[in-house]
Amino acid sequence: MSVEQTARAPRADARRNRDRLLEAGAQVLAEQGAGASLRDVARRAEVGLGTLYRHFPNREALLEALLARRFEELACRAGELAAEQDDPEAALVGWLREFCAGAGAYRDLPGTLLATLRDPASPLHASCTAMREAGGGLLAAAQRAGRIRADVTGTDLFALANAVSWIADQAPVLAERSEHLFGLVVDGLRV
Repeated sequence: MSVEQTARAPRADARRNRDRLLEAGAQVLAEQGAGASLRDVARRAEVGLGTLYRHFPNREALLEALLARRFEELACRAGELAAEQDDPEAALVGWLREFCAGAGAYRDLPGTLLATLRDPASPLHASCTAMREAGGGLLAAAQRAGRIRADVTGTDLFALANAVSWIADQAPVLAERSEHLFGLVVDGLRV
């Protein structure tokens, strides 16, 4: 093995471990919720706790890594919907539906997302901001078109979408009514 190959080997190994931790983290968080045990994540990834903590020093860092990609996708999706849709309300509603589906991916995630509004130091705050701003752009376009109430802010929109996900998370009996609840929220946004 050349010196260059030897130098690249640890980086490739570290990248594989990180990928395994992210995959295991997504599975464990889906099963246990946002408060999942990091020990279970390491065990599922078949790495030691030290390896996990080298990559993700705390649960928020793991969540940030898992959610950053999703937030980037939602931010990009807002741009796509704005370009694809002639109707800004339809673009906003489509984006909100995708947001709600993602917010319900991990138990307790809606509460964690709402906490980022109050904590700019949170690792989740920065990645969440771009996504919220993208949704805010869709909201502003729908408001300019006269389709959504002018008194609704981006923060209102984010809180309401999280609330729909949170209700289904907290009361599984209401999970089957989440689409109906989503429709009620959207109706409340309309002019």
